[in-house]
Amino acid sequence: MRTVQLRRYTLVDGEYDAFLSWWNEWMPRVRSEAGFRIDVAYGIPETNEFVWAVSAEGDQEAFLERERIYMASAARAEAFDGVPQRVAEYNVRLVDSIV
Repeated sequence: MRTVQLRRYTLVDGEYDAFLSWWNEWMPRVRSEAGFRIDVAYGIPETNEFVWAVSAEGDQEAFLERERIYMASAARAEAFDGVPQRVAEYNVRLVDSIV
């Protein structure tokens, strides 16, 4: 069993390219090291949106515990150190598989 989290962002105007560069440098590595798998990632430059899904083995409770540990990790802190706020709006939810 895997639990999936869908993460939808509206980026700050003018930050799309810088966000993608930062995300590609950091997220695949730090999320993987924390036990997550990035399933998909899509950018929509016309609307300044970025959508991605991250998953982990286990049920929702296990996912949330892994997320709590990741959020407090030194690796995550390093990834965000000195990075300006590039996300204007977050929509993050655990999702159910339909297909």
